[in-house]
Amino acid sequence: MNAVKASEPFDAIVLGAGAAGLMCAAYAGQRSRRVLVIDHADRPGKKILISGGGRCNFTNLHTAPDRFLSANEHFARSALARYQPHDFLALVEQHRVAWHEKTLGQLFCDGSARQIVNLLLDECARGPVELALGRPITDVAHAHGQFRVSFGDREVIAPALVIATGGPSIPKMGATGFAYDLARQFGLKVVEPRPALVPLTLSGEDLLFRSLSGIAAEIVVRTEGPNKADFREAALFTHRGLSGPAILQISSYWRHGEAVIVDFLPNHSPGWLREAKRATPRATPARLLGTALPARLAEALGERLGLGSASGSASGGELANLPDARLAAAEQALAAWRFAPNGTEGFSKAEVTAGGIGTQELSSQTMEARKVPGLFVIGEAVDVTGWLGGYNFQWAWASGWAAAQAL
Repeated sequence: MNAVKASEPFDAIVLGAGAAGLMCAAYAGQRSRRVLVIDHADRPGKKILISGGGRCNFTNLHTAPDRFLSANEHFARSALARYQPHDFLALVEQHRVAWHEKTLGQLFCDGSARQIVNLLLDECARGPVELALGRPITDVAHAHGQFRVSFGDREVIAPALVIATGGPSIPKMGATGFAYDLARQFGLKVVEPRPALVPLTLSGEDLLFRSLSGIAAEIVVRTEGPNKADFREAALFTHRGLSGPAILQISSYWRHGEAVIVDFLPNHSPGWLREAKRATPRATPARLLGTALPARLAEALGERLGLGSASGSASGGELANLPDARLAAAEQALAAWRFAPNGTEGFSKAEVTAGGIGTQELSSQTMEARKVPGLFVIGEAVDVTGWLGGYNFQWAWASGWAAAQAL
């Protein structure tokens, strides 16, 4: 007769050794909770290691609730208020990790993203936290106030279970929709996940811009759908469509069937072409564009508008020969150029996942599921998605800390 396998007891089991999971485990462990962190990956913090070009954009000084997208725009407010960027920055400095502010409040390590992973592991080591890595989970169950998790040849139990397995973005790093499967198992609703902070793809007439692959320019981009937003940053033309910080930002708000509207000349006021006509009547509009935009982009836009090329072949001729109405139409087109993306580059290129486990299912104070006492959901698994630039890491720290206080 086979012996019955004994279940090892813990105070809390954290599923996922990423940013949120390690943060939660560390602070729970420092509250004398015996914590087990389980991850199917063979190393902790794999997404952290590739973030920020390997230097980890670990927070943003301008963190505020309005920089997060969720079906409940107020849900993130509590956790973000109680664990703020300066709190994590204090931890960074305590561990003597050199850092710098890049732009727009974005904080990066001077050295390697591995320093952030090491920081989190060192914080875990301050309490009774055990990591079980490279161990796929085979079963999760709940009965009599205890969660039971089976993985490999082990079976563990705890009164608290934390889902911190993220979303399916970057599947080559091992990302899956496991969190959503668990949520449904426990009767929690899931907001349809979709790729976010992801390049957009173009088709049809917009394919003409593929010839500009590698060209970047500062623009303002906006959406016109229900989730209105606008961003002023760099955009990059690619062989498949549009990318760069501005496009990644707007992609979180864009929906299939909507246009994205680009202002190619955000520094130019209405009437600038007509004013230039008075000041320099012999100049060509295409050459004027060439002073404000990369040459190839200026040429492509000039030709699409029938204004001639920056190299001199001007179908429209000099400014003096163009009626004001035509110049006004060109100004309007350049300030509100409509692209009709046919999709995104998908989860494989998405930096994060929008959507996820519904916030109506969770306490904004503790991240605990309302229907299932002892079940917590944190980080990217939740329907909270931050802007590009360190905001999603700050949500990981804040939500992980909030759950740890309740374990």
